[in-house]
Amino acid sequence: MSAVKKWIVLLALLTAFPPLSTNMYLPAMPSLARQWQEPFWMINLTLVLFFLVFSIFLLIYGPLSDRFGRKILLQTGISVYVAASFLCAFSQGVFSLIIFRMLQATGAASAAALSLAITKDIFEDYHREKILAYISMVVALSPMLGPAIGGWALSIFSWNWIFVILGFMGISALFGVSRMPETLAPELRTESIELFKGYAALVHNKRYIVLTCLTTFGTMPLFAFVAASSEIYIVGYGLSERTYGYFFGFNALALMAGSFTCIRIGGQVMSRNILSIGFLGIAAGGLWLFLGNNDGPWDLALPVFVMSFSLGLSRPPSHNLVLKQVLKGAGAASSLLMFAMMTTGAAAMWFISLNWDEVTSVLGIMGLSCASFGLICWLLIQKFSAHPW
Repeated sequence: MSAVKKWIVLLALLTAFPPLSTNMYLPAMPSLARQWQEPFWMINLTLVLFFLVFSIFLLIYGPLSDRFGRKILLQTGISVYVAASFLCAFSQGVFSLIIFRMLQATGAASAAALSLAITKDIFEDYHREKILAYISMVVALSPMLGPAIGGWALSIFSWNWIFVILGFMGISALFGVSRMPETLAPELRTESIELFKGYAALVHNKRYIVLTCLTTFGTMPLFAFVAASSEIYIVGYGLSERTYGYFFGFNALALMAGSFTCIRIGGQVMSRNILSIGFLGIAAGGLWLFLGNNDGPWDLALPVFVMSFSLGLSRPPSHNLVLKQVLKGAGAASSLLMFAMMTTGAAAMWFISLNWDEVTSVLGIMGLSCASFGLICWLLIQKFSAHPW
């Protein structure tokens, strides 16, 4: 296996921590609500608080890695993740599970933040965008396989085994990180007194902030879908946990297809135009979902497929455009980007968890409004910007 392929496999595994930590667990949520006799919104806190803590620790790992290097922070964070995953498996109630999920999030944040920073360390501009597309395509397997694996674990064993599997996944990632070289050159490291000053510089980097905010508009509807999907498919449509995993995997397949399409057209279509197409597709999928009949699972799956495909198409160039705006402090830059995505995603998860009468219609409105607003802003920014994007 070539060095580039080894990097793609390792970075994809690290990037997959958040979706796998979420998606494998989704099929168990309705049964946990019944088993522990808790309202679904309480069980949903194991998702929402995971993302909130995850987001906070993203801001910590990034600048620390800019000072001390990527490898030591990854080894520390993944070790915490492994321990927390096994603790989750032994939870006896919703409150202990929430606490251990929050601890799990503190470790998972290291992998998500630093995998993006590592691509900045070792790959150049156009090559980096292509690598990000490959990674996104591989990572799309996690939401495809995650709910299916979780559904099988539920049908054969119990929900506890989902977290046992996640723990062993963390051990395999820890082994891969132990074999990787340090990617951040000593001359590019920040001084200790500048540890968190990078965020102040990023806040004053208007192009970076604009692109970061635009990126969140496309991801919020998909975060909302993740939070609501198990209740809609299992409770609303009456599907089994295993069948739900297949439908969720179908929607996740769209992310992979979008990333693959990005690879194919990346050299022919400019990144800024791919981003516009992505916004347009998410808006179209949201409109379809809002106007649809909502009579069965395919009335949700097909519009969300369009939205997921469009996100998969636009995510690699949008992330690359963000990273291009910084020359130093890639750890802080990638952390702040992920923080913005996860906090707005957690807000979207909380919003969709409210007691809506027509959850699918609300999802459609979110997709249409967020993407339309993002597209309009992006077109206006390009028109009035003094420098090309």
